[in-house]
Amino acid sequence: MRVHVVHAHPVETSFNRSLFHAVIDGLKSAGHEVDPLSLYDEEFPAALSREERLNYHEVPGNITSAVKPYVDRLRAAEALVFVHPVWNYGYPAILKGYFDRIFLPGVSFNLVGGKDKQSGKLVPNLGNIRKAAFVTTYGGNRWRSVLMGDPPRRLASRWGWVTFGSRPKYLALYDMNNNGEAELKGFLDRVRAEMTRF
Repeated sequence: MRVHVVHAHPVETSFNRSLFHAVIDGLKSAGHEVDPLSLYDEEFPAALSREERLNYHEVPGNITSAVKPYVDRLRAAEALVFVHPVWNYGYPAILKGYFDRIFLPGVSFNLVGGKDKQSGKLVPNLGNIRKAAFVTTYGGNRWRSVLMGDPPRRLASRWGWVTFGSRPKYLALYDMNNNGEAELKGFLDRVRAEMTRF
């Protein structure tokens, strides 16, 4: 299976970068073809431009030369894994920008049956994606995250269900700054093992 792994953390020595490598190692050891994308390494421009927003519903004109390589990689994938930290109970800005700029009408969904290009029923359009997973770390502990509604987990689950037709796997390490070496290594081992079964 061809798995597109999207990573969003700016520090190459971070634990999150180790998770990115663990995901890739686990997938490759299971015989999957891996297409890794580090958004920070590629200096992915997260901000949706005025022109992109004005042409957002213009299919296929909304696929500009700037986003086409990323759209092509998404369309070539059979599975997706997102590796990222949770910051302020949300995605890093660069990952949110990736979703805004790449998961476009005509790419991740179509609008059908409306009177114009901005109305109608949303129909998923990524039938090539058979599986998805999120691998993430939280600075907050599980209790505090639940108290806040754990928006990243909830969004990954609901958005994944609508977009891919199945609930994504969600692997999260909470309270990571208070975890010791044994707990961090244990989570890395768990992630690697889960990816060998992906």
